[in-house]
Amino acid sequence: MTAAISPDLDPPCPAAPGEAAPGAETHAPTAALRAVHRPFGAIAPETWDALAGATPWATPFSRWGVQRAWWDAYAANAHDQTLVVVDGAASDDAPPVAIVPLMHRHEVEPDDAILRTRMRGAGHAAPLTPVAPDRKAVFFGASYHADYATVLARPADLPAVARAVADALAAGAIPGDQHPDPWDVIDLRRLRCGDPAADELAVAFGAHLASDGWMVVREREEVCPILDLPPGLDYEGYLGTLGKKERHEVRRKVRRAEAAGDVRLERSMDPIGDLDEFVDLHQKRWGADGLFPETPGGAQSRAFFRGLFEHCGPDGLIALHFLTVGGRRIAAGIWFDDGETLYFYNAGVDPEARELSPGVVLVARSIQMALQAGRSRFDFLRGDEPYKYGWGAVDVPIQRLLVVRTAS
Repeated sequence: MTAAISPDLDPPCPAAPGEAAPGAETHAPTAALRAVHRPFGAIAPETWDALAGATPWATPFSRWGVQRAWWDAYAANAHDQTLVVVDGAASDDAPPVAIVPLMHRHEVEPDDAILRTRMRGAGHAAPLTPVAPDRKAVFFGASYHADYATVLARPADLPAVARAVADALAAGAIPGDQHPDPWDVIDLRRLRCGDPAADELAVAFGAHLASDGWMVVREREEVCPILDLPPGLDYEGYLGTLGKKERHEVRRKVRRAEAAGDVRLERSMDPIGDLDEFVDLHQKRWGADGLFPETPGGAQSRAFFRGLFEHCGPDGLIALHFLTVGGRRIAAGIWFDDGETLYFYNAGVDPEARELSPGVVLVARSIQMALQAGRSRFDFLRGDEPYKYGWGAVDVPIQRLLVVRTAS
């Protein structure tokens, strides 16, 4: 049996010249490693973030603070299955060579009509391989609310790390699992194009195709429209890269807002204290489809966002900004910032200020902020909403690696 790639789907990522097909790579033998379960709460933040910092493909979503905020808010929805990879001759509590943030749950829990957190896209309806809702699935930790995910490891260690992870999962019952029924699927989402963790995991899982009766599917999951910002580009130069119609509309709408009063995009110095106002603006825009309805799920979302600001610290990883016109707050945005990329994570606008085009002015000021800070990318994150492309963003796919147990 060979790795299954659906012929009806787009490739998971653009192929590089001479790139080998998934599963075809070979590697020189490396030191034996093994994966063991270590609860998220048992891993020190500095240990976690040191490995995240050594992982070139890690994003803010891989940082300890984001993962901590997610578990604090959503522990009722999933079971912690974090794996650490240690030297094969070391004890289980040895310093980790790698961390693999994992959780498991059913694709849709049978009793979670209220706390339902079905894995879903953000706008790009990719025809993904279906999985029955009662299947016990292994996911990356926090991947319901993270736009990118990966394995935390140094690149040189990835081949051996991936083999250790596959071998541990091949045991059926997940190491340290208090729910001993074997998993049905490994459903790893949000893997970025070019991330070698996806390649190495595909190779390692592929080694179990015949012996363990696995089917491995690698497919495009969704897109993240991204705007590249070349060095030295200023805001006027950026506007010059847009089409004539788009450039005219942005300038017209910004001028109209400026005519109504002083336009400012200002960072909140008290994001936890200001969170209720952000929530209010978000809900005014999205209503029942928003993240914060008056339901248990909405309460979890509030706890998650509060936790992001509590746990990510004052180092600029996450920030809340308000757009004001004449001192009136008409929009708000939440960004992650890793020093290279500004990630546009969430926003809210006041529909009563529609004549001031708050959404357009918010994005315009955000891109201007990214340029002034010397960032090289502005990432709109998951979803192919049309407005993103008017700003010049280009789709970058993310991929899914699915392993299905076809034999008991």
